[in-house]
Amino acid sequence: MNLWYALWDALPIEMLHWDFMKNALLAILLMAPLFGLMSTMIVTGRMSFFSDALGHSAFTGIAIGCICGIAAPIWAAVGFSVVFALLFSYVRSRSNQAADTLIGVFSSTAVALGIFVATLGGESFTKYNKYLIGDILSVTPGEIGGLAVVLLLVLIFWVICSNRLTLTAVHPQLASSRGIPVGLSQTAFTAAIAVVVTLTISSVGLLILNSLLVLPAAAARNVAKNLKQYHLISVLFALIAGIGGLVMSYYLGCSAGAAISLGLALLFAVSFCLRKVRL
Repeated sequence: MNLWYALWDALPIEMLHWDFMKNALLAILLMAPLFGLMSTMIVTGRMSFFSDALGHSAFTGIAIGCICGIAAPIWAAVGFSVVFALLFSYVRSRSNQAADTLIGVFSSTAVALGIFVATLGGESFTKYNKYLIGDILSVTPGEIGGLAVVLLLVLIFWVICSNRLTLTAVHPQLASSRGIPVGLSQTAFTAAIAVVVTLTISSVGLLILNSLLVLPAAAARNVAKNLKQYHLISVLFALIAGIGGLVMSYYLGCSAGAAISLGLALLFAVSFCLRKVRL
């Protein structure tokens, strides 16, 4: 971190003379590839509402962690979200209900349970506001280290499993006929989403987290000609919106997470207008 601080101290950029802004920029450079890559598979697999449900389960895990007196409740949230994702995969594979119906069941249950636990015994809900709104400007070096580890693991997972995941999402029957363990692939991916969602919830906020997991790929899909471009443009859009949102939050004093989300929405609008002019 000292080298990272020294690098920006040597440049005449006012906003990056503050350590908290340097931390936030580094966090964005780590989160953008995470959101960009995960977004492509979430959109391709039509799991947009599932990522939102995972955000609700992460909040429930945080509330349980606080009630149990865990010093770092975010790790309780990671565990709860992974269990939530695995349970959803189990029920989905053994039910004839539509996926969106099951997502609605799990999402509403997670929200209700989270609010119930958070307000149990007349406890104040205000201490959980930071998880609803998020504050990337308060990210710590320890959290940045955690994001770096998760990014590395996701990249390894992506290199090994991206083709299988894509085929599983587009045509599960064909994937199964080619010997791909469809259920295992879907379960592994849902668990990966759970970890990413949970570790970023305090930085970007539950209320807009789902937009960051959907908009990069949705915008990239408008202009990409092939799968490689789809992934690269999604990551690029996430980086542009992330850095632009951070700059906007510094000069306008607004929420960085909301600014990033609006930047992605703008990129989607522009890419939609250019959808007939493929790259």
